[in-house]
Amino acid sequence: MNADTTALETLIDTTYDSIEGYRKASETAKSPELKRILSEQAVKRQGTLDTLNAELTRLGGKLVTKGTATGGLHRLWLDITNLFESGDKAAAERAEEGEDYLADKFEEVLKRADLDPTTRSVVQTALGEIREGERLTDRLADQFD
Repeated sequence: MNADTTALETLIDTTYDSIEGYRKASETAKSPELKRILSEQAVKRQGTLDTLNAELTRLGGKLVTKGTATGGLHRLWLDITNLFESGDKAAAERAEEGEDYLADKFEEVLKRADLDPTTRSVVQTALGEIREGERLTDRLADQFD
């Protein structure tokens, strides 16, 4: 296993956690509008995951079919879904934190000078998609404030 496949596997794990977090959050949100938005975000994030997995297999890695059970993002998303019991505002704020955490993971990988050029391009595109999610969760946090 090379450093690029290891980095991609880490990003895929955290992306899976993000998808599951959005799904759980959409199930527990009180606002129908927020439920819809979170569900749509899970679908978009699945597209990001599929792209990352395609790059992983191109590099000879094995397709990743589940996220982490102990990852930091997983724990954060559990906190997010629990907060829906306290209201949509708190949950929207935690979703915003989850997106920031995920973006940081992608930025860490992009700092590597030895990253395969195609892999770099895939990770940069995925980070752009995550940045869109960050902007969305910023708006949600403001909307449900």
